[in-house]
Amino acid sequence: MTTPTFTLVHGAEIPAIGLGTYPMTDSEAAIEVRTAIEAGYRLIDTAENYGNERGVGKAIADSSVPREELFITSKLNREWHSIDGVAQAWENSTKRLGVDYLDLFLIHWPNPDQDRYVEAWDGLTRLLTAGKVRAIGTSNFKPAHLLKIIESVGTVPDVNQIQLSPYHRRRESVAFHRHAGILTQAWGPLKPAEMLADPVIVAIADRHNVTPAQVVLRWNTQHSRVPIPKSSSPSRQKENLAIFGFRLTDEELAAIDALDQGEAGTADSDAFGH
Repeated sequence: MTTPTFTLVHGAEIPAIGLGTYPMTDSEAAIEVRTAIEAGYRLIDTAENYGNERGVGKAIADSSVPREELFITSKLNREWHSIDGVAQAWENSTKRLGVDYLDLFLIHWPNPDQDRYVEAWDGLTRLLTAGKVRAIGTSNFKPAHLLKIIESVGTVPDVNQIQLSPYHRRRESVAFHRHAGILTQAWGPLKPAEMLADPVIVAIADRHNVTPAQVVLRWNTQHSRVPIPKSSSPSRQKENLAIFGFRLTDEELAAIDALDQGEAGTADSDAFGH
């Protein structure tokens, strides 16, 4: 089955589910990402900070899938938060990945203590204008951070990638994204692990004859979000990808929505970053 896509604000088509690669090593990524690509994944998410871009690049080179059919995402660290720094970060990431463009490039954390994320955002918009990336975005930005870059630079992010699951719905952020036209990407979509044993999720999974993880991932995609679960198991990779053969009812979506436990337990991007 071909994975559905969502259209981003600057026109790129992003697959509705992707493969997260943290905390794979280079050697693990070279094998596990290639397995995922051969299984049908087209969106691969990595970052400078993961230390596995070379391994991801080897998997891309070794796969039988043409580069133009893949959607490769990477992220830059705080040391590159300037216009010239972002250009250098792009150079570094593309070299490590062995590609000549990125489909999506993200500021990994806002690092407001450093207060240079507006400069970094300006740098990303210049990469977009130059055709070196197909889409640009942010990761772990709060609505206040997003509002500041939009008002300062005048460019809306294609994506904001945040920690999000049924237990942490991040309602304020998601509402802001929807209003601004930003696509929400969910990292850690299957965590905490005990969530997959929640009676509400288990009952829905049994009803559809699927796994609890498949229910949670489908919940995301039906809310027009892109989850990026990490898995090194070939069978689990295929299972996570095979979520488009069933559909949750409105009542089931609402029941999962009601599991929200608020912001507690999520990473605070005003206090953490790299």
